[in-house]
Amino acid sequence: MSTSAPAQVPTPEQPGSRPAYGALDRYFKISERGSTLPREIRGGFATFFAMAYIIVLNPIILGSAKDMYGHHLDNGQLVTATAVTAAFTTLLMGVIGNVPIALAAGLGVNSVVALQLAPRMSWPDAMGMVVLAGFIVMLLVATGLRERVMSAVPYGLRKAISIGIGLFIMLIGLVDSGFVSRIPDAAQTTVPLQLGGDGHLNGWPVLVFVLGALLTLALIVRKVSGAILISIVAMTVLAVIINAVAKVPSWGLTTPKWPGNPVATPDFGLIGKFSLFGGFEKVGVLTGVLFVFTVLLSCFFDAMGTIMGVSDEAKLTDAEGQMPGINKVLFVDGIAVAAGGASSSSATTCFVESTAGVGEGARTGFANIVTGALFAVALFLTPIATMVPSQAATPALLAVGFLILSGSIREIDWSDATIAVPAFVTMLMMPFTYSITNGIGMGFITFVVLRLAAGRAKEVPVAMYAVSAVFAFYYLMPALGLT
Repeated sequence: MSTSAPAQVPTPEQPGSRPAYGALDRYFKISERGSTLPREIRGGFATFFAMAYIIVLNPIILGSAKDMYGHHLDNGQLVTATAVTAAFTTLLMGVIGNVPIALAAGLGVNSVVALQLAPRMSWPDAMGMVVLAGFIVMLLVATGLRERVMSAVPYGLRKAISIGIGLFIMLIGLVDSGFVSRIPDAAQTTVPLQLGGDGHLNGWPVLVFVLGALLTLALIVRKVSGAILISIVAMTVLAVIINAVAKVPSWGLTTPKWPGNPVATPDFGLIGKFSLFGGFEKVGVLTGVLFVFTVLLSCFFDAMGTIMGVSDEAKLTDAEGQMPGINKVLFVDGIAVAAGGASSSSATTCFVESTAGVGEGARTGFANIVTGALFAVALFLTPIATMVPSQAATPALLAVGFLILSGSIREIDWSDATIAVPAFVTMLMMPFTYSITNGIGMGFITFVVLRLAAGRAKEVPVAMYAVSAVFAFYYLMPALGLT
């Protein structure tokens, strides 16, 4: 996701103006990509704090569901599984992919596993289907099909995906912070969202978010290095003080207070608890295939959008918008999907919150080494890792969302309606449907239809026809009775 304003994104220094880091610099290409070791470290910390909530949220989503036998997954084991898988896959992406894209349990697909798969089978069966989806992703990468799909996406739609992700993460930040909320009884009004929890900004947590957003933006305007991380740490300290003095009744998922015992023993009981083909015995071959397809579709395009957006923002793409060495990145993503199922933490995928680290200047996989190491430490220091409230971390998403939007929107050809309209649909459907996959799918379908309507069918890559047909089938599945 690109930005062009020098006041907003750390600008690369001139060659030879930075210290050399020896083998570390050569392997990760830190100097070559216009970065520095301090920037990579700051970026790794910023990304971790922006996505550390997943250690708390994923166990809540999976732990609240029951399988067909009425079994719940253990919360403590889920915390361990979520953290260890995030650590492993993030480190793997850093070492092999050499990009600042961290991974953890996907927030869309975990709901699919919890609400669609598990009620029809056992938990090991459901996780086995996630593993199968990961194997298929790796097969698509090995055959070159996944890269061809990504290469077929027109430049304008690539930029729209970046913008849509920017708007999406801004909305995530606003909702997770409590700055806006869903109206409890939406049937009584045509307005789906409201300011604060009751139409007004009330409470200390929202104040922390507002102050954090203003501080982050002010530091960015002042070109302060580490602006996002400084804001996260400062607002966490402020939140801890406020909570201690004012006794705030609720901060949401994370209460900012120093834990009595900061060390927790990890429980690896869920690791390896999966059954590859057990689910097919419960639901049949057709339904089982459709379940795997649903998981695959969500993982495939959520990751595709995130990889495109983050790599563009980190300026890792060439003049045609392609990222050199993307096959390595895509293959690690496939491994991550399978690893998430194997650990019972649901499919692991690329996290859009990686843009928080990119906003700090991260440009290489070394930032992932830092983020992955922090997830590994979190295995034993979970109480500390989860003391950062969302109100302190989400201002980073607001700031980065703005940087993405301001840098990419000018690069779309608004004079060509066959690109402009699909781009518009793509960027709006991501936040409005709360799904990266939906934004991509609806944008792709719109693009194909409009190019056909304009008599420009030959200008549509074959891969775009195929992917749009898959998306159309996916959206028609409920009407066909296939869900």
